[in-house]
Amino acid sequence: GPPGNPPGHGDRPTVDLPGDGGRQRRDLRRAPSGQARTSDPGIPEANGMRNARAVEGERANPLKGRFRSTTAHVAGLALLFISVGMLLSAVVEYVDGTAGNALLLAALATALGGMALWWPTRPGALDHASIFTAVGTTWLVASAFGALPYLFAGTFAIAGRPWAVVLADALFESVSGYSCTGSTVFGGHNPIADQGSGVLLYRQLTQWAGGMGIVVLVVTVLPSLRASGLGLIDAEAPGMGVDRLAPRVRDTAARFWKLYAGLTALIAVGLLAAGMGPFDAVAHALTTSSTGGFSTRDGSIGHWDSLSVELVLVAAMILGAANFTLHGRSISLRRIVHFSDHEFRGYLAILGIGTVLVTGMLAIDGMGVARALRMALFNVVTLGTSSGFGNATGAGSDGDFVRWAAGPQMVLLFLLVFGGCTGSTAGGVKVMRLRVGMAHAYRTLRGFRHPRALLPVRQGAATVPDTIVARIAGFMVVYGMLVVGGTMVIAALGTDLVTAVGGVVGALGNMGPAFGEAGPTASFVDGFSTPARLVLAVLMLVGRLEIFPMLLMLVAPYRSFRGAGRRGRG
Repeated sequence: GPPGNPPGHGDRPTVDLPGDGGRQRRDLRRAPSGQARTSDPGIPEANGMRNARAVEGERANPLKGRFRSTTAHVAGLALLFISVGMLLSAVVEYVDGTAGNALLLAALATALGGMALWWPTRPGALDHASIFTAVGTTWLVASAFGALPYLFAGTFAIAGRPWAVVLADALFESVSGYSCTGSTVFGGHNPIADQGSGVLLYRQLTQWAGGMGIVVLVVTVLPSLRASGLGLIDAEAPGMGVDRLAPRVRDTAARFWKLYAGLTALIAVGLLAAGMGPFDAVAHALTTSSTGGFSTRDGSIGHWDSLSVELVLVAAMILGAANFTLHGRSISLRRIVHFSDHEFRGYLAILGIGTVLVTGMLAIDGMGVARALRMALFNVVTLGTSSGFGNATGAGSDGDFVRWAAGPQMVLLFLLVFGGCTGSTAGGVKVMRLRVGMAHAYRTLRGFRHPRALLPVRQGAATVPDTIVARIAGFMVVYGMLVVGGTMVIAALGTDLVTAVGGVVGALGNMGPAFGEAGPTASFVDGFSTPARLVLAVLMLVGRLEIFPMLLMLVAPYRSFRGAGRRGRG
């Protein structure tokens, strides 16, 4: 026993066993008298039995003997999925008659990197710190490898540009794609239309993969995660977590992806019927269901200047920014359940009120009512769902909202901040957090009048636990601090204040275009320096993972390092 205690075996683990005279206690570390301890290395028979069991265990579990690392395992499998998209894009490039060697080389490099991380590892610890680290690292690694097609194809290698700027632009476009932000460094100096069909498809696929979530896709094929996979999905999903659509986490992830793929196919059919060509219809369906906003045209949706195309996209963006759990339940119950959800009703109310306000202000400023309604509806929905498409036919046209008066722009700024619903592909603070925050503020005011009353925060008939209210309040405080801090950094790097605020809010909310030099017809090369674009790329990832996973990912290594330092001093 410990020093100072009398000798004995009181510290050994024991178990109570029933006996004739009451209860007996048996030492678990000691075999019964007369029997050999099978764990004794000095007994050959015991060694043989142990080796046989080890061989059987290795046959039953092929992962046995590998390194334990949830982060490396999940990141490696994510890279393998990404490489498939690169390979598909290379095939499209070859079919189109242009060389797809760059995409093929990028697919090979990404697949090798994925195998190097995935094959020798197996999932390890799945506590909160490990989950946040795995998700955050996966997105960082995916974004880094996602820049390879642009680098190998020389997409941003314009004559006279330093290699550091080319690398920064490739990373920016990759992060903007996977985070579904929609900000781009393409523009008049480097038109989108000059790119090959394979690069264009790959660019759209980055947003489609990032919309539902790379880690959600990993969970669908990684049964070893079991119930802990829900923690990975929660850490990646926009909002306050996800609801199960099936008893098993793996089945839930698979159903989310099936709903996502079905919505994408439905949008593609609608855009085909509205007049888009097959390639453009599929490409825009990929970035509409993900509420990403990348387009295959320099003028975005304004290239078509089609009311029917815009109406299809408006309906599709609203569905993409709604909670996918509602879609799943509607299909299961064979009836629409969306309007029974308080958040969805509030979300539609915000979009409706915003459209009416912007329409009225544009009409007052001299735009025709019908034209004002069309411009207001599309831009309110595209920014309110964090999609980021534009219907401007050129700089200064009716759809170029940076040329609108201050009133309509303030409405759009509100939409830029709050975004869509929880459990959707949309970015922003989310409507649910807005509702809970307003309810908490109202409870605080009532508390001044009734200091002894117990006043719960309610959403409909449900009471929101105080722990959730505190988390939401903390999220909104940190979000505001990041907006202020990010704006100060971007402004210090040479950007004007309006453009800096718009760029930071758009990056954190994964919105894409914003105000000032970051408008719907502008390139982010025009309004932001190279260091500023890298800062925005970091904010895109922080916003896509809802702030806390990325921040806690940085805390875990710090705590490990600090703990190692303490052990070293001890």
